Amino acid sequence: MSRRGSAPVVGVVLLVFVTVALAGTVAAVGVTAPDRPAAATALSLRVDGDAVTLRHEGGGTLDARDLRVVVEVNGTRLRHQPPVPFFAAEGFRGGPTGPFNAAADPAWTAGESASVRLASTNDPALGPGARVRVTVYAGDRRVVSLVTTAR
Repeated sequence: MSRRGSAPVVGVVLLVFVTVALAGTVAAVGVTAPDRPAAATALSLRVDGDAVTLRHEGGGTLDARDLRVVVEVNGTRLRHQPPVPFFAAEGFRGGPTGPFNAAADPAWTAGESASVRLASTNDPALGPGARVRVTVYAGDRRVVSLVTTAR
């Protein structure tokens, strides 16, 4: 019996094995779904006196527990940012309203408003004519950045 014929057979078996393994890897990678973009959400901003109010105008539901809200007055960030959701926090008067309140349902849906009231201990002060920018983040993703003039 000759051993010369077994080398090509072993080579073919190894080649088939490598091909099947690569095909399986490519198929597994191809099955992975790409990240879905988050649903667009429309918010509006109103600043009246010491109250900063955001209204959910439409689009995807936001979970207040995943949000980070950054407030700027005349281009300067507030010393104390609202740690949504919360009940009482340094730099803010009383408890916030809507889903920003820790006791409320954290699901923020279209038609709902959420507001905070700045305390006089927060800086810079909020007054009539001040330019206010509020940026809302869900995790690391910026949801919206809104600018208005305080009344």
